Amino acid sequence: MLSFFIFLCYKAIHGFAGKRQGKTTLLPVDCDKRLLYIYTMKHISILILKEATLTSIDSTLQLFTRINDFLKYQGRPPYYTIELIGATKSTALNNGSFYIRADKTLEEVTKTNLVILPMICGDFVKAINSNKDFYGWIENQYAAGAEIASLCTGSFVLASTGILNTKKCAVHWAAANDFTIMFPGVTVAGDKIMTDENGIYTSGGGYSYLNLLLYLVEKHLGREFSVLASKMFEIDIERSSQNSFAIFMGQKQHGDSDVLTAQEFIENNYTEKFTVDELSTKCGVGRRTFERKFKKLTGNSFMQYAQRVKVEAAKKQLETGKKTINEIIYEIGYNDINAFREVFKKYTGFTPIEYRNKYKARQA
Repeated sequence: MLSFFIFLCYKAIHGFAGKRQGKTTLLPVDCDKRLLYIYTMKHISILILKEATLTSIDSTLQLFTRINDFLKYQGRPPYYTIELIGATKSTALNNGSFYIRADKTLEEVTKTNLVILPMICGDFVKAINSNKDFYGWIENQYAAGAEIASLCTGSFVLASTGILNTKKCAVHWAAANDFTIMFPGVTVAGDKIMTDENGIYTSGGGYSYLNLLLYLVEKHLGREFSVLASKMFEIDIERSSQNSFAIFMGQKQHGDSDVLTAQEFIENNYTEKFTVDELSTKCGVGRRTFERKFKKLTGNSFMQYAQRVKVEAAKKQLETGKKTINEIIYEIGYNDINAFREVFKKYTGFTPIEYRNKYKARQA
């Protein structure tokens, strides 16, 4: 009877689950009042990318290691085998401030289940060029059924492999403009903290990759373990948007002088009223043509761009000023207080009073 139950569990794990379904492979089997857990252990390869941040590598290692510890405390076998994988045995990080030793090199790993690309910092072009040794290996692992997760700006390296083409990708708000220019074939997922598409996971935001790691734990082992990890590491498990953190800077690396003129005019005159016709006439371009070009190059319509500039101005005053919220709203050019509150919440996720309470400088 015991053999029959184990056979059924094996078939449930290997015979019926798709290779990238993200199904939990932890199955309880009741035999003679004992609970047996049938695992297909998951091998995790944390890549030691050049230009990576040490914290993103170590925190990933620590979180998945602690999950194994949680299982051990419950009398269960470990679920993850975690290894640091490098192009060479030793890699210098942060201009040589740190050296990290790989458990294995790329040539020594022929099969893995989950590949994790850490966050990179500094010059994105330099990081892309210095990590080319990983590209073919990542592509081969994905083709063989492995899942791929990029942490924050690790997406620049992942996108360079071509795997992200036609897919959505969460990108840190400060790096979104650079990413869009460098990888036009990838769809930036707006304000999203993370994406999950065809076995590829991405995250946006400096430390929001921790939310992605919790998400992966939940897919593998269920909500109980992701909640437990969130409590142990004190991670806000429900975050889903970058809006409350983003600073609107506009897309200005397109090189179009007419659009740049319009952007600068909006930013320097956001308290004034003006029309699209006035802006297009100022730039000497027909309205419809200019509207299409402006939206394509900035990712915003004229109205959206003006709204975001006004919201950014209001945020600064809410953080540091002493004026009332209504005074701020009127000062930036809104007469309808309720309309501005709706616009403000659309772009920040907060009402003006909630934003002030969260970010206003504390008095000494």
